[in-house]
Amino acid sequence: MAAPRRDTRGIVDAAELFARVRFRRREPAPPLRPYLEHYWLIDWDLTQPYASHVVPHPSVNIVFQRYDGQGQEQFAEVAGIGLELFTQKLEGRGRVCGIQFRPGGFRPFFPDRPVSEWTGRRVRLPDAGTEDVLAPDAEDARVAALDRFLLSLGPAPDPQAELAMALADRIRTDRTIRRVADFARAEGMSVRLLQRLFAGHVGVGPKWVILRYRIHEALERAEGDRDVDWAALAADLGYADQAHLVRDFTATVGVPPTAYATQGVG
Repeated sequence: MAAPRRDTRGIVDAAELFARVRFRRREPAPPLRPYLEHYWLIDWDLTQPYASHVVPHPSVNIVFQRYDGQGQEQFAEVAGIGLELFTQKLEGRGRVCGIQFRPGGFRPFFPDRPVSEWTGRRVRLPDAGTEDVLAPDAEDARVAALDRFLLSLGPAPDPQAELAMALADRIRTDRTIRRVADFARAEGMSVRLLQRLFAGHVGVGPKWVILRYRIHEALERAEGDRDVDWAALAADLGYADQAHLVRDFTATVGVPPTAYATQGVG
């Protein structure tokens, strides 16, 4: 695995978020890198409440959270793949240490049930060493605690997880993959087998992954260029026409792409 990626895909109005909080991505220990995208660390100390918005990746996260402005509550939870725009209100002081798994990379650590059973859910982890992760002010100490936590869980060898990770990564990087049937045929699989693999090890179907990565691409283009040629972008992303891109973008982000490009969300 390469160093943690530097793009802002999925983060709505990334510049505003980075102006409000301290956000970093960190690399996990070598044995964990095949399964993880990265760790992500956020600290904030706000005088006014702020709502962050994220279009979730097709990834499960484990999130350690402390909200000093809300009774100093701290906890850890598994955040299954979010199907809708995720909004989190931040106020006062707080800290989050997150583990973002690669699509397909979560199952080896929690092999007892299909990943689809976590989708759309947030489940508390009562004995996750929350204090060890959240207490240190030193960033390296937090990363080391995350490493210890995950290494204590396994991971269990899982060839199907390796296949799912490879296929999901192919969808992310190859913009010519637009139809599930064509993709399955190219991989020598039936559509049903591909769908079962994704349900069990990614948590959502391959069609959902294809569509979500399209929206991430459109969102990042809008972040970097307020004068996007939406018709051309729709064609680049494999949409039949601009109207289909507008429909998917609006359903996912909450506002049409042209409105987002001029005024953002909320």
